[in-house]
Amino acid sequence: MEVTEATFNDEVLERSREVPVVVDYWAEWCGPCRHLAPIIEAAVEARSGEVVLAKVNIDQNPALAQGAQVSSIPAVKAFVDGKVVDEFVGLLPPPQIDAFLNRLVPSKADRLVEIGDEASLREALEHDGSHLPARLSLGRLLAAEGRNDEAREILEPASFDPTAEGIVARIELAEVDQPDVAAGIAALDREDFDGALGHLIDAVPAVDDDLRELLRKTVVGIFGQLGDQHPLVLKHRKRLARSLY
Repeated sequence: MEVTEATFNDEVLERSREVPVVVDYWAEWCGPCRHLAPIIEAAVEARSGEVVLAKVNIDQNPALAQGAQVSSIPAVKAFVDGKVVDEFVGLLPPPQIDAFLNRLVPSKADRLVEIGDEASLREALEHDGSHLPARLSLGRLLAAEGRNDEAREILEPASFDPTAEGIVARIELAEVDQPDVAAGIAALDREDFDGALGHLIDAVPAVDDDLRELLRKTVVGIFGQLGDQHPLVLKHRKRLARSLY
């Protein structure tokens, strides 16, 4: 759709609160713009309404170009929740445009991870073997069910990731006979992350170096699962550092 200064707020900013809106800034005299148009239009159409394409003629709407700090065209900006979340300038080949749009809408593997059962997670990995969230979720599910060998096998390709490393360490800790460790793993099994972190970190000063390293990996893995800015991570990160050093 063509967007003007009068319609930009409703058709782009407000609409982007419901669905990602990609804005193509162009002009009649711009050759690369004419080459880009059919490529990006086809890529958006293939996504069946999961993303919307808006076009802004910068000669007819100079205020929009100025407000978006467009200095060269074609310029493409993606809006989500009223804000620019990604952009590119110039004529890109179709695979790069597909990658740009894929960052805005969930992939098939993303949707399967949201379902979260074993069959969906395995299907996600069949669809995209490099999908880390699917691998972590499936490894965590298998470990929680005591299917430890299967969990290790699923997580082995992701051994570079601290969260995957933490799940494997958690499997090892489940066999440790130490009160705080046992209480921490039990809390983790019932998704009491505050209790789990508290007990596991409390155990650190009382154990040998090998077990201390397993505890560190498990706690860091929980941090990765929750996210760096989660309140529990902020609460327990300094406690972990103090207990280790």
